[in-house]
Amino acid sequence: MDEIHQFGGNWTADKLERLRKYLVAYATIMNKKNFIFSYIDAFAGTGYRILKKEEYHEGFCLLDFDEKDSQEFLQGSARIALQVEPKFDQYIFIEKDAARCQELAKLKTDFPLLKNRIIIVNSEANQYLKDFCKKVNWKKNRAVLFLDPYGMEVHWDTMKAIAETKAIDVWYLFPLGIGVNRLLKKDGNINEAWRNKLDKIFGASDWYQSFYEDKEQDTLFGPLHRTEKIADFSSIQEFFLNRLKSIFPGVAENPLILKNSKNNPLYLLCFAASNEKGAPTAIKIAQDILGRF
Repeated sequence: MDEIHQFGGNWTADKLERLRKYLVAYATIMNKKNFIFSYIDAFAGTGYRILKKEEYHEGFCLLDFDEKDSQEFLQGSARIALQVEPKFDQYIFIEKDAARCQELAKLKTDFPLLKNRIIIVNSEANQYLKDFCKKVNWKKNRAVLFLDPYGMEVHWDTMKAIAETKAIDVWYLFPLGIGVNRLLKKDGNINEAWRNKLDKIFGASDWYQSFYEDKEQDTLFGPLHRTEKIADFSSIQEFFLNRLKSIFPGVAENPLILKNSKNNPLYLLCFAASNEKGAPTAIKIAQDILGRF
């Protein structure tokens, strides 16, 4: 691979450890029930945490760690899920890039006892998930889905399809700082392409009324009207949580803001449960995990 395996900062290890804790709790509960339960990773990468060259300034070089530490930090969500006990009945790893899928296929060699449970899918995540959610018999199946997009790839209609299964718990690394906030220009002059991106991720266009305000200022030449951004990370978080609550019966009230080494918000780690009966237990566990450390 022409990409360098590199640790992406403390926030990367943080999100993966919280995911691991939930998977352990989930698998322990589901192992006692009569469901086929799966782990789904929608942006699986290569099974390792990969840092692209343009991300170097956000991370730490492997030279900062000895060989043992490097191996620990390079474990990605796919490998962590495969190590969880009890085991899941099925592991679905979705990756759009064909070369990364070839790397993912090595998981079957590295985890030979699970090779028949591992499914590698070379596909665009949104389309695959929408089709998957429609075709599975959710009376017999349950799943945990991890959405860790590279940017703003997750569309709202995908989230709706997930919620409509009434059977999937989802961890979503929402691009709070690296995506949404960067598109919200201070003067409100947002081009059509950026508006479309924001509409797709929120599933609505009323974000503009929530994040901007018309101001009037008296000048020597009369009143001056201007649009001003009033959104901050807190209000964006509140808006997105309310969107999740509009389709999921359970949403964790304490999502975690993940920050880089300069203390700048990058992502919002969110959790939502789509099964009304199981939601209270799922939310209790997720909120406990989100509130730790």
